[in-house]
Amino acid sequence: MTGILFQVTMALYFGGTVLFLIYLLRRSEVLSKWSLIIAGIGFAFHTLALLIAVVMVDEVPIMTFKGAMSFFAWALVLVFLGVALKRGLHVLGAFILPLAFLSLISASIAPAETQYLHPFFRTIWVHVILSMLGAVGFAVAFVAGLMYVMQDRLLKSKQFNVLYFKLPPLDSLDSLNQRSILLGFPFLTLGILTGALSAQLTLGTYLSWNPEQILALVTWIFYFAVLLGRVTVGWRAKKAAYLTIVGFAGVILTFVGVLLKNHGPLGIL
Repeated sequence: MTGILFQVTMALYFGGTVLFLIYLLRRSEVLSKWSLIIAGIGFAFHTLALLIAVVMVDEVPIMTFKGAMSFFAWALVLVFLGVALKRGLHVLGAFILPLAFLSLISASIAPAETQYLHPFFRTIWVHVILSMLGAVGFAVAFVAGLMYVMQDRLLKSKQFNVLYFKLPPLDSLDSLNQRSILLGFPFLTLGILTGALSAQLTLGTYLSWNPEQILALVTWIFYFAVLLGRVTVGWRAKKAAYLTIVGFAGVILTFVGVLLKNHGPLGIL
């Protein structure tokens, strides 16, 4: 049952992605509405699939590679729908929905032996969820930064094409970038703290200094520096946009590295 629901979800996310990408190249706003509707229906199927999975396995369905990536995609779409309905930023779907679709694809094509995480993770699902919510915040910041760079280049080159009119103003993108980091950073911090506490209770040590833990701490320090730089030094929005694009690469490396290597107690962000 859940397998069918996930397949329907993937099909709807793919359809929404295609329509959103076409929407970027056309002046009509009709496609954005249909894309949003399809994304919303896909989200409903996705939510139903996750709820059934919880009932069937009697645990949070995040302790497998498929479950973790599915939750990440679900949270991404949830944030997108919230922003799109509240602020009317439908164009965000052209960047967020492909990420969600790729997340589900990566889960579906993963080798069978990487489907299950280390048994330790089964006792720290709160840590995993908090860390992944932090990753969602950074993913939205990455998208906002990417759109900022694109819009900035269009302005400088005076290419006032369809894409220019679709993308939000630079100030709006900068605000979204900063708010997304402010959303993701506390979740990442709580994720690291709960992971360290779980490690102490289970393994007798807060840190084992494996590569995933080191990457997680580096990611935390990086985004802390970005926030500090914006508040105290007054880093320009363009610099912050580039930094969040670079920083998200570290998030992906840490997240995927832990899930695929299938070891280490604190590797999730």
